Amino acid sequence: MVFPIHMGLAAEYDSPLPEEADVVIIGGGVIGVSAAYYLARKGLRAVVLEKGRIAGEQSSRNWGWIRQQGRDLAELPIMMEANRLWKEIAAEIGDIGLRTCGLTYFASDEADEARYEAWLGDAREIGADSRMLSQAEIGDMFPGMTKTFRGALHTPSDMRAEPFVTVPALARAAVQAGAVILEGCAARVLDREGGKVCGVVTEKGRIRAPEVIMAGGAWSALFLRNEGVNIPQLSVRATVATTNAVPDVHGGGAVGDSLAFRRREDGGYTLASAGYHEIYIGPDSFRHFPTYVPQLIREPFARAYKPMAPKGFPDAWGTKRRFSGDAPTPFEAMRILDPEPNHKIVEQIRAEFEALFPQLGKVEVINSWAGMIDSLPDIVPVVDRAPVAGLSICTGMCGHGFGIGPAFGRVMADMVTGGEIGHDLSRFRLSRFTDGSKLELGPDI
Repeated sequence: MVFPIHMGLAAEYDSPLPEEADVVIIGGGVIGVSAAYYLARKGLRAVVLEKGRIAGEQSSRNWGWIRQQGRDLAELPIMMEANRLWKEIAAEIGDIGLRTCGLTYFASDEADEARYEAWLGDAREIGADSRMLSQAEIGDMFPGMTKTFRGALHTPSDMRAEPFVTVPALARAAVQAGAVILEGCAARVLDREGGKVCGVVTEKGRIRAPEVIMAGGAWSALFLRNEGVNIPQLSVRATVATTNAVPDVHGGGAVGDSLAFRRREDGGYTLASAGYHEIYIGPDSFRHFPTYVPQLIREPFARAYKPMAPKGFPDAWGTKRRFSGDAPTPFEAMRILDPEPNHKIVEQIRAEFEALFPQLGKVEVINSWAGMIDSLPDIVPVVDRAPVAGLSICTGMCGHGFGIGPAFGRVMADMVTGGEIGHDLSRFRLSRFTDGSKLELGPDI
């Protein structure tokens, strides 16, 4: 089946390119749309440039978890803000499928429990409502589950939503607030005067702006490297599947061993392979290999390696690394990054879910897809002003972007306007990859 957001859909936003804006945002995923929403609410002219369709890539292809649980401690306060902002957005624009359901991490052994307890001690001091569950509490929360776990980490205030419904709804709210969105309009290069950003050259012409936000997800590193800004960002493939409507065995989301699942509004479940990703080997993989060594040592079997990416992917061997504003770029050659799902993984997670809850009977997969997750070596994003005057970066969400999107969007709106950011962003600085600092990996939970 075709993924719900694809280039066969008529563009919802196809207005002419404005001559100027206060802020241009490159990328129409959850970060870009959220930034536009909060900029527009400040009364600023925000323009989002999306080469394909709004939320066509990872912002709509993720698990649909809005989680505080297991976050890097530097992200946690920002994620707690995001939980509040999601509720405010839902109250303002109507039902976007947002549900407070709780999320759960099962502990298979003592090592799992120890990691969860260690994170929990610090997270509670920040204000998280997470707690450990006993085996009896797990049984009550997940009736009929065949596998017994030692315990579990549970955060009752965590939420879920349907990403390919939620992000487009937020985009409409941004437009209603005064933002302009253009679909099918790729940003080619930055426009500069005297080394400072003065706008963006797009496939439809130039737009003047003193500030640009790069929120291009898996495409960010390719665009930025052409502008002289190097980020050790790679992309990994993750496969997701949805089931037919089945009885409700749990209304939230959970993950344990190799399976993750969450309830859907249509009565089915979204399934994914937990902790398993696939990486296509390309030029950037070799270029950034030394930076990823600590992550590879900690999780040597958490990913599989493919010899080459499909044609047109950001790190494919044939993808152009240098381009200009007067000719088509790789961003126009591939409007939506739509990797083929791993069908072996689809059957594996279907069978695991069916075996975990045998009372459901035969579980059928009704759709499956994959997405390319923009990843960084320490598993936290870059959220910072770039070494190019007028350029800001918010990318490398490492699969965590959907839930935290509104908060980082709000942060970016204040970053480019001199507002109060409200959080310590030093953990997310771009210079951590070049200033000699030791990279600290995010939580291993």
